[in-house]
Amino acid sequence: MRLHRLDLTAFGPFGGPQSVDFDDLSAAGIFLLHGPTGAGKTSVLDAVCYALYGSVPGARQNGQGLTLRSDHADPVTRTEVTLELTVAGRRLEITRQPPWERPKKRGRPGTTVEKAQSTLREYDPAAGAWKSLSRSHQEIGEEITQLLGMSREQFCQVVLLPQGDFARFLRADAEARGRLLGRLFDTRRFAEVEKRLADRRRTAEARVREGDAALLADAHRMQQAADGTLDLPELTPGEPGLADTVLAAAAQARSTARERLTIAECGVLAADSARAAADRALTDVRELARSQRRFADARERARQLAERAGEYEETRARMERSRKAEAVAPALELRDAADAEHRRATDADARARARLPREYADAGAAGLAAAARRAAQDLGGLDAARRGEQRLAGLLAERDRLDRQERADEDALTDTEGWLAAWETTRTALRQRIESAQEAATRAEQLAERREPARRRLAAARDRDRLGQEAEEARQRALASAERAAEARAHWLDLKEQRLDGIAAELAATLRDGEPCAVCGGTDHPAPARRTAAHVDRAAEEQALAAHQRAEEHRTADERALGTLREALAAAAAEAEDAPTDRLAAEAQEVEAACALARQEASDLHPAREELRRAEQEHEQRVAAQREAAVRVAARVGQRDRLEQERASLERELAEARGDAPSVAARADRLERRAALLTEAADAARTAEESAVRRKEADGRLDEAAFRAGFDTPRAAAAALLDAATHRALQRRLDERHSEEAAVRAVLAEPDTAAAAARPPADLAAAEHTAAAAAERLRRAASARDAAQRRCADLERLSARAADAVRRLAPLREEHDRVARLAGLTAGTAADNDRRMRLEAYVLAARLEQVAAAATVRLRRMSSGRYTLVHSDDRAGRGRSGLGLHVVDAWTGRERDTATLSGGETFFASLALALGLADVVTDETGGVRLDTLFIDEGFGSLDDQTLDEVLDVLDSLRERDRSVGIVSHVADLRRRIHAQLEVVKGRSGSVVRRRGGV
Repeated sequence: MRLHRLDLTAFGPFGGPQSVDFDDLSAAGIFLLHGPTGAGKTSVLDAVCYALYGSVPGARQNGQGLTLRSDHADPVTRTEVTLELTVAGRRLEITRQPPWERPKKRGRPGTTVEKAQSTLREYDPAAGAWKSLSRSHQEIGEEITQLLGMSREQFCQVVLLPQGDFARFLRADAEARGRLLGRLFDTRRFAEVEKRLADRRRTAEARVREGDAALLADAHRMQQAADGTLDLPELTPGEPGLADTVLAAAAQARSTARERLTIAECGVLAADSARAAADRALTDVRELARSQRRFADARERARQLAERAGEYEETRARMERSRKAEAVAPALELRDAADAEHRRATDADARARARLPREYADAGAAGLAAAARRAAQDLGGLDAARRGEQRLAGLLAERDRLDRQERADEDALTDTEGWLAAWETTRTALRQRIESAQEAATRAEQLAERREPARRRLAAARDRDRLGQEAEEARQRALASAERAAEARAHWLDLKEQRLDGIAAELAATLRDGEPCAVCGGTDHPAPARRTAAHVDRAAEEQALAAHQRAEEHRTADERALGTLREALAAAAAEAEDAPTDRLAAEAQEVEAACALARQEASDLHPAREELRRAEQEHEQRVAAQREAAVRVAARVGQRDRLEQERASLERELAEARGDAPSVAARADRLERRAALLTEAADAARTAEESAVRRKEADGRLDEAAFRAGFDTPRAAAAALLDAATHRALQRRLDERHSEEAAVRAVLAEPDTAAAAARPPADLAAAEHTAAAAAERLRRAASARDAAQRRCADLERLSARAADAVRRLAPLREEHDRVARLAGLTAGTAADNDRRMRLEAYVLAARLEQVAAAATVRLRRMSSGRYTLVHSDDRAGRGRSGLGLHVVDAWTGRERDTATLSGGETFFASLALALGLADVVTDETGGVRLDTLFIDEGFGSLDDQTLDEVLDVLDSLRERDRSVGIVSHVADLRRRIHAQLEVVKGRSGSVVRRRGGV
């Protein structure tokens, strides 16, 4: 990477445009950037870092572009940094403009915040022109980081070499060195490996403990299933030998359970034999008791049959008389039927004659039939007249229908004429309504387009008001943090100065008689310095330094938060366009109301169109109906004349056919009723005469049948007859008597039953008690056997599950042991790791060893071969080893800590370390060539000879066209280095001037 040109405008202390030509400065190999304290030397380096990464290096980084703006700049001049460089064979130009607060345009009061802008261009040699690559802040940052191959922190350590960082690195403990090297070499992946292994160890341990807990749970279940026969010791998950103990106890429990099952099965067999014997005895006793009860019941039934013998003889005699009367029953039924038929015929004849005129009261059947035939003949002559009368009724109904249609057509014509008269007015009104709704819809669409921008502006205005207040609060916090940071820094510098004043006392405390002094090398110490009451030790200085660093971190966080709020405030203000929130709210509400009203009016468009369509359809229907009504009116005139002529002709014919009746139908109905009554009366008279003859014949047959059956009169025979239900009941009694007598004789004749009756009474209760006791013993024995079987099955199942769990746990235990060893080894806690060195520390130690080797090459030249940097793996106190850094003094041959170097020695040792670190990091990041380096301050602590040696080392960096920029205000350097860039400060801001030449 080579820098060509840097242009600044309103950046840091530079109020106006400034330009730095690095090509001109780099021609000399080494150039000097000098100026008074506070003039802005470091700000030039900040501008380089800001152009590349969008932020400034180290503690100066606050994340807020607004603070980069020069306080000396004109309010309307925008802050801008442009850097032209060559990296990876590509010539690029980066321009960055941080957000800035400017006055509002067009003379309006107040300020507004402009957003940050970034531009990346590349020079095309073929076209001889610049082409734009990106305007995205994020894309530019990713592109530059990829080309350089290093982060901002690495760039600041490798290229800018900021003052004091490597001096602190030399004096820092192992933890602090580890943090710095970790950021530079990005060893987070090794720390992630440590974390992953630790997580895997915890996971594996949890899985093993979970498996052991499940195994113990199964063991406790086996203990419960064994019913007190299993004795388990106190076991905990993870305990060695747990699986063997559980499996051994399970085997013992299974053996005991099987023995108890065998004993229970023997008990079941014995109880089953006893129960079978008791059941057989109970069966015999029950059979004896049944036979004795059966014999006693038969004796009792025989006694009852003898008592009811008279009743049986009476029933049998009644059944015999009923069988004789059954021969007379058909004649009785025939005579009853003839008598009933005669009574019905006589009653019907009387009813029919009662409905006839008196002239037919004494007429016979023949006379009534002749009169009926005459009435039927008269009725037949009226058929044509009845059809004419029905036609007349239809003509009258047709005339009424025509009258109704005429009135309806007249009403419809009147209504249609009135509706059609108002049609044009109605259609015009509906069309105007549709046009109004369409205009409202168009207006609603236009208002909807204005509504969303109004909402956004209102939301932005509200955010602007809120963020303005929050930004002011954040600014106050940032100012307070800056004051506290300045106070902490001043306190730390005071303590550091006091300690340096009393450093002789600290060195004197380490002196021993006969041992050489670390400063002068003498072995005699006649007057060692003494500590005073105001002496400041290293712990107090480090405590003040830590407080200063914490204050700086708080200040950085507050300023970063302030920058974020100002960026958000600028975006909200730009969106709201400086309009008051109340006015924007009123405008948004007005747009919302107008839009809602327009939508409400536009909602009538569809109903209006539908109403117009229905009105047009009704107009067409009414016009058609008007034409049809006119046609019907013309047709009814001729139809009405034809109906009147036919009606007059029919009325004359019907007058003759009616006679004295009100109508032809009435006269025909009268003749029809008379003919029907006469015919009915003639039939009833014939039926009565015939039924009288049949009744007389039935009386003669009945008398003859009763005499033959042995009865004196038909009445006696009828009394002896039984109905079917009574006959069935009496026959059932006789059959039951016969069956009962036969059953009793059969039971009393059985030899076994008679023998059982001769034996003593059976004791059924005792036999049942004995059988129940035997069954209870069998049930208890079977229950004990079932419990033993379940116990064996449960133990077999739980043992199998425990064995399966042990098999599954074996690989988990092996994995846990392997992962635990690896995790302990990488974390530095394993016994195999003698130096307790973590994996990340091991990698960093290798990097530190490379850095020490690279730094020693230059440190030997700077110290005339006296000092060598070596890496040490020794443990520091109770901490872990791997990141120790010592210096070997060739004059004394002793190795000591780098914290014991003097101020000048610390400078060139830290410079050598920085250059060595730059070489290692360059190789680590892919070997990107760094053609421009900067060294910031520290040269004032060197004597002339050492300064010459340091400059010789820096001059050797010019090989292959490399240049080094030294940032210092040491006057001696201005005499030694001819190519210079001077930063001059003034009331209107700082300016840069080029001095000297190649």
